[in-house]
Amino acid sequence: MIRTKKAGLLTKVVVLALLIYMATALLNLQGQIQEAQAQRDTLSQQVAEQTQINAELADDVANPDDPDRIADIARDKLGLVAPGEKVFIITN
Repeated sequence: MIRTKKAGLLTKVVVLALLIYMATALLNLQGQIQEAQAQRDTLSQQVAEQTQINAELADDVANPDDPDRIADIARDKLGLVAPGEKVFIITN
C-alpha cells in the first residue's frame, strides 16, 4: 500500500488565505474594468459630439458666402430680421 501524507493545518490555512486573496483581487479588478468601460463610453460620446461639431465647422469654412447661412447667423446670433419680417415676442 501507498501511503499519502495528509495536508497539515498550516497548509490548509495558507491555501485558504491565498484563495481569499485571489477572490478579493478578482472582485477589485472587475470593479476597475466596469469603471474603465463607463469612462470609455463617456469618452466615446464626447468624441462623437466633437466630431459632429468639427463637421459643422468644416462646412461653415467651406461655404462662407452662403446667403442662407449668413441670414441664419444674423437671426440667431445677432437678433436681426430681414425687411418685411415680423418679430413676435412671447412672454409668460
